[in-house]
Amino acid sequence: MAFTFFLLIVAATLIITYYASKKTNTTSEFYTAGGGLTGWQNGLAIAGDYMSAASFLGIAGSIALTGFDGFFFSIGYLVAYLVVLYVVAEPLRNLGKYTMADMIAARFDNAKVRGVAALSTITISTFYMIAQLVGAGALIKLLLGLDYTTSVLIVGVLMTVYVIFGGMTATSWVQIVKAVLLMFGTFLISVMVFAKFNFSFIEMFEHMKTATPLGEKYLNPGAKSANGLDNISLNIALVLGTAGLPHILIRFFTVKDAQTARKSVVYATWLIGLFYIMTIFLGFGAAAFVGNDAIVQANKAGNMAAPLLAKALGGDLLMAFVAAVAFATILAVVAGLVLAAASAFAHDFYSHIIRKGKATEKEQMLAARYASIGVAVISVTLALFAQKMNVAFLVSLAFCVAASSNLPVIIYTIFWRRFNTAGAITGMLVGLFTALVMVAVSPNVFDPTPGKAILTGTPLVSLTNPALVSVPVGFLSAYLGAIFFGRPESDAKFDEVIVKANTGIRESA
Repeated sequence: MAFTFFLLIVAATLIITYYASKKTNTTSEFYTAGGGLTGWQNGLAIAGDYMSAASFLGIAGSIALTGFDGFFFSIGYLVAYLVVLYVVAEPLRNLGKYTMADMIAARFDNAKVRGVAALSTITISTFYMIAQLVGAGALIKLLLGLDYTTSVLIVGVLMTVYVIFGGMTATSWVQIVKAVLLMFGTFLISVMVFAKFNFSFIEMFEHMKTATPLGEKYLNPGAKSANGLDNISLNIALVLGTAGLPHILIRFFTVKDAQTARKSVVYATWLIGLFYIMTIFLGFGAAAFVGNDAIVQANKAGNMAAPLLAKALGGDLLMAFVAAVAFATILAVVAGLVLAAASAFAHDFYSHIIRKGKATEKEQMLAARYASIGVAVISVTLALFAQKMNVAFLVSLAFCVAASSNLPVIIYTIFWRRFNTAGAITGMLVGLFTALVMVAVSPNVFDPTPGKAILTGTPLVSLTNPALVSVPVGFLSAYLGAIFFGRPESDAKFDEVIVKANTGIRESA
């Protein structure tokens, strides 16, 4: 049954790719679907892109095992869209064309800026992609009995096919279909769980006080981490990281104007908000009707809590459907990530740095498709070696790097007149490497207990997510880089950027 659902999902996505391939003949169509998506279509696609395996599988498991502390993820992911809506969406759409680097280059026409922005994009996308592939491998291995390597290769081949042949059009529609399926599946399980508590919130919360080994602590913060700074650091990464995630940012180029981009964020925020509210029912339901021991036995991190809850409530049929939806979730997200990384390489590195803007349309399309294959091969290879790595660690790292490296430069580019090329390069590089180095010496990588982390040893920093340090360092380094290492850019250029960012007008008066 699970195999049948998997085949149906794959067949539907391949049909979408086939029809999309007929509409993907230019670089604009490949990178941004020709800017032809409507507000609600792009809103659904953004929601589909954002509600990843970490959201569906990870948060449900986290709430089931740790209660309130697991809900921090839901809150952080949702609030992040307010930052995207009010700060990033409209200026990005007005200033950019295909990638985040386009937006920065609108003010600083410098090959080094493009190169560093592309490096940041590829780094973030790769970490995020490895996490999704590891999740896919574990899911297919558990449900279909295929070995981990075969599972990862299947997902790798499919995501490459979507991007190479269908580009952004296929990727967007795969994400739309996935968002609809995920919302339906989550809503169905939530109603079934709520019915078990006679549709009473009071009864549900009273039951949860005694349903887990944590007792009443389950409903209070501190069950997972007693370190308040760690919780603050995690939420900084979640709230600020989304506004710097490349695969989310490129979605604003798939609509015709900034007004539509803003509408699409509003649609996405409502959908994502409803979804994250329903993760409470998924987590509580798994804790109450599956049980802590069964969840941990299936997966120590709790990633199989949602499929196990589906089996407990609706038998093998519902479990097979939920597993197929989780599979579709992973396919949609990895396709978006491949496209973001390939666009950064082909458009920013190849077209603007190597060919200095002189590449033909055909050459750019070939470069984009070859880059898609290259990114997929690298990610699949890394995922094969990352089977035992913590998926949540990889996802939080991607958010942390995005908040530390990309967001400071985006904000300064839009709002600070004194900002310059040196500040942009310094901010991105220092923010990127600070986040990477701090994670490399954190408890995610080192732990005195053998087998609990990647390496055995004492961590040099206590924060599991370094955003509390790396995000301020990113902002500060961009500021100091602009003050000490570069000369001021022309006021006329900043005035032009202000006009473009706020109105969409391409020429200032």
